[in-house]
Amino acid sequence: MDRIETLSRARAQFESRLHLVRDDQWATPTPCEGWTVHDLVRHAVGGNRMTDVLLHGGTREEAIAAASDPDALGDDALGAFARSADAQAAAFGQPGVFERVVPHPAFDMPVTQLFGFRVGDLTIHSWDLARAIGADEELDPDVVAVVFDSLAPLAEVLPASGVFGTGPSGTVGDDAPLQQRMLDLSGRRP
Repeated sequence: MDRIETLSRARAQFESRLHLVRDDQWATPTPCEGWTVHDLVRHAVGGNRMTDVLLHGGTREEAIAAASDPDALGDDALGAFARSADAQAAAFGQPGVFERVVPHPAFDMPVTQLFGFRVGDLTIHSWDLARAIGADEELDPDVVAVVFDSLAPLAEVLPASGVFGTGPSGTVGDDAPLQQRMLDLSGRRP
C-alpha cells in the first residue's frame, strides 16, 4: 500500500465515524482525557490544516495558528474536516515533498515522520471517536499495521511525550490482535 492510499484509508475511517455523530453527541467525552467529541474533531481538522501550512512552506508560528484555531469547525464540522483532509492530501501529493524537513511545532521534522504522525493521529482518533459515540470500533487492519510499525519502536518514550496517556500498559501480549496492541501502545485501554 503506497503512502497516499494509506492516508486516504486513514481519512476514510475517521470520516465514516464523523458522519455518525449526532447533534447531541458533540459534548460527549472521548477517551482523550478532557476532550469532547467536538474537541477531538477540532484537533483532527487542526492537524490537517497545520500539515497543509507546513507542506506549503509555512512557519512554525503559522502551523501553530492553523492547528489551534478555536473556530476550525465553524458551523459545518463535516465540511471543515473534508476541506482540511483534501488540502492535506494535496499537500502530501506534491512532487518531492517526502524529501523535505518542515518546522513542525515540536521540532524540525522530516516529512516522512510528519506523514506517519498524521496517519497515526487519524487512525487512533477514529477509534476514540467510535468509542465516544458508540460506533463500530474496528479499524482498517492494513492502516493499523502501518501505525503499529511506526509506534512500536517508540514504546519506551511514548509516555514522556505527553500525548499518549501513560503509554503501553505492559499487559497486552505479542499474541493479542494488532489493533489492541496499537491502541495499548497509544495509551488506550480498550
